[in-house]
Amino acid sequence: MSTTSATIVIKRDDVVIDAEGRVVGHEAGDTLVRRLLRIFPGSVLVGPVARRGEDFDVLPLGMLDPGTSVVINMDVLDSPHVYQVMGAGSGRPRIMNFVWSALPSGHDEASTATAALSCALFPTFANSERTATEIRELVRRWTVPHLAEKARLAWVNLGFRLEHIQPRSPADPPVVLYPAIYLSRNKRPEVFLEVVGRARKQVPLKVEMRLHESHLISERAMEISRRDWVWVGPLTATRLSYWQALARTTAFLATAQEETYGLLYVEALGAGVIGVLPDRAWARALVPEGYPFIYGDAAQAERMLVRALREPEACRRELDACADGSFCEWIAAHHSDDAFDKAVSRRVREWFGG
Repeated sequence: MSTTSATIVIKRDDVVIDAEGRVVGHEAGDTLVRRLLRIFPGSVLVGPVARRGEDFDVLPLGMLDPGTSVVINMDVLDSPHVYQVMGAGSGRPRIMNFVWSALPSGHDEASTATAALSCALFPTFANSERTATEIRELVRRWTVPHLAEKARLAWVNLGFRLEHIQPRSPADPPVVLYPAIYLSRNKRPEVFLEVVGRARKQVPLKVEMRLHESHLISERAMEISRRDWVWVGPLTATRLSYWQALARTTAFLATAQEETYGLLYVEALGAGVIGVLPDRAWARALVPEGYPFIYGDAAQAERMLVRALREPEACRRELDACADGSFCEWIAAHHSDDAFDKAVSRRVREWFGG
């Protein structure tokens, strides 16, 4: 819990507040907004009109007092714009970038240069060491040296609340989770379906795909749902039902090319789901050295998945062995949200006083 004397303002353009004044949604961004509200009691959310939320106020940017506010901006590209809007009167706005999702890749030069300038001008807090490294390189390559040298950057793994974990109650047949809420190219759903489709010829299974509404109604999702071994549906209604679903899931197969962190994977691993991960830097950063279920190709992924479904307890013993006796304790130590809570509070105090 923060002790800073400033009013913390949280900005995320995609946040949705229901009629009861609660932040809704189960994407990583929604979860992080709720987490920041918990860390900083009395926070303000930026919104189009002033209103009262459950335990917070909603105010437009133009109504914020730059002299008493610290803006945690989850929309990093528009921090320079936020500065201009808030600084139109008197005072110098205080803004902290929170990089929690993928940065521009460089294909769009305007977006890439804007992100680099934003991270050079404003203190930036990243969701993982990997993301922090990317930010540092982005600022170095896309801004002038005297700005890059002054850039302030910190990071911590996002983690999750350990008390959310539910007792395991595996389903029969075993459930394989599609560990994403989008069918985007980066997630490579076609690879997931190809590998799992071959695995199901060797062991009974049921796939569960919980998708964001924008992808749930797509032709691709409808086509996938025609397979009798795949259930395609909406995101869970509550956080409790989300964790209950993980408790009955046996394994997941990750196929994404890139991730900045991978909160969904970490939550599933913490819940006891056996994760079959690609041999990529982002995946190795999530697990202990020697993690036994990292695949190099589709055939190896298939073999690992089949074994996870046939011998889940033996696989969990291997996970424990690679983590000095307890894989769950390793996940708790490296991905607890308690570390995130303390780190973000500390950086706000360090960078902005209070």
